[in-house]
Amino acid sequence: MPRPPSSPTAPPRSFRWTRRIVLTFLSAFALLPVYVMLSSSLKPLQDVSGKFQWIPSGFTIRPYIDIWDTVPLARYFLNSLVVAGAATVLSVVIAVFAAYAVSRYRFRGRRVFTVTVLSTQMFPGILFLLPLFLIFVNIGNTTGIALYGSRGGLILTYLTFSLPFSIWMLIGYFDSIPRDLDEAAMVDGCGALGALFRIVVPAAVPGIVAVAVYAFMTAWGEVLFASVMTNDTTRTLSVGLQSYATQNDVYWNQVMAASLVVSVPVVAGFLLLQRYLVAGLTAGAVK
Repeated sequence: MPRPPSSPTAPPRSFRWTRRIVLTFLSAFALLPVYVMLSSSLKPLQDVSGKFQWIPSGFTIRPYIDIWDTVPLARYFLNSLVVAGAATVLSVVIAVFAAYAVSRYRFRGRRVFTVTVLSTQMFPGILFLLPLFLIFVNIGNTTGIALYGSRGGLILTYLTFSLPFSIWMLIGYFDSIPRDLDEAAMVDGCGALGALFRIVVPAAVPGIVAVAVYAFMTAWGEVLFASVMTNDTTRTLSVGLQSYATQNDVYWNQVMAASLVVSVPVVAGFLLLQRYLVAGLTAGAVK
């Protein structure tokens, strides 16, 4: 049978082959570290410590069992879940109210507030490490409220990073929602909060989900502040993984196994919320 003619708008054949080659190379580049982690996590320690073999001679699931006994991984997992979850909830709640006020009302200092919120993203996080440390220590010495070395202090620390971006992003998303919907809700008897929760929030679900995913991922994988602001009791996963390295040896197979285990919540959540995340980022960036 004769080959059907290609569409006039179809890309040339050379472009399609170039695209396939580039995508194949990028996929291999992204999946190769995952394969190394997975294969190393299924090897005995002596095989991992020696010369790397692309095709392992044997497999064992023992590292996935030993990771819970070598270090208190369950406690680290709980700490990360509590800190990341609380930081996410607080970021979303505060950002929704702040973004709604900036988007729907005109008040003195509105532009200054927006510029200030956005300008905080220009500074590297390490600049805030020493000031936050001193603030937490002084608050603990003055009031007795232990922020340094506690989950609450780490939650407040992560809010300083996730909240400004969350507010700025939701402002752009709320601006894309017509104000006529708010006015119609108020005509029907809703107040400002009623219009927010009944009209604006349901329409802004993709943007809110994008903010929640950003805040959770920021808190879940952060290392610098978690290594300074926590102790042995409140240590999170990102810092606790270092405990697999001792003075005598490094349990590389358990490190790889633990890394894969702690990546499951983030990867699963990202895959489940990918549709909302893409829509939220797109609508929040383009008014």
